[in-house]
Amino acid sequence: MREKFLQPVQKPPVDQAADWANEMVLRETRGPGDLPNAMERLERRHDLPAKTLWSLRYRRPKDIFASLYFKLGQAYQAECERQMRRLSHELEITRAIAGSAHPAVASAEALVGAGHE
Repeated sequence: MREKFLQPVQKPPVDQAADWANEMVLRETRGPGDLPNAMERLERRHDLPAKTLWSLRYRRPKDIFASLYFKLGQAYQAECERQMRRLSHELEITRAIAGSAHPAVASAEALVGAGHE
C-alpha cells in the first residue's frame, strides 16, 4: 500500500480575509457600539472600504479580489507592527516605573522579543 502524506490545511482566501478583518476591527473597537466607527477608522488608515470590512464580518462573500486580499494582508501586518510598537513603548514606561526586575516587565520583554523574530 502506498503512503499518502497529509497536506497542511489552508484556509480559503475569503475565510483568511474575514479573519484579518475581524481581528483588525476588534482591536480598533473602543467599546460597545463602536464597530461602525472602528471600520471607518480602518478605512481612513489603510484605504480599505468600510463596506468590505462590514461584508467580511456579517455577509461573507463567495469570492474576493486578489488585490483586496493582499491589501487586507498588508493592513493586517501593519496593524500587528503598530501593536508591537505600542507594546514596546508601554514596556519602556513600565520599566522606568517598576524596574527591570518586575515580572510584568520580564513577560512583556519575552513577548516583544518573540514578536521581532
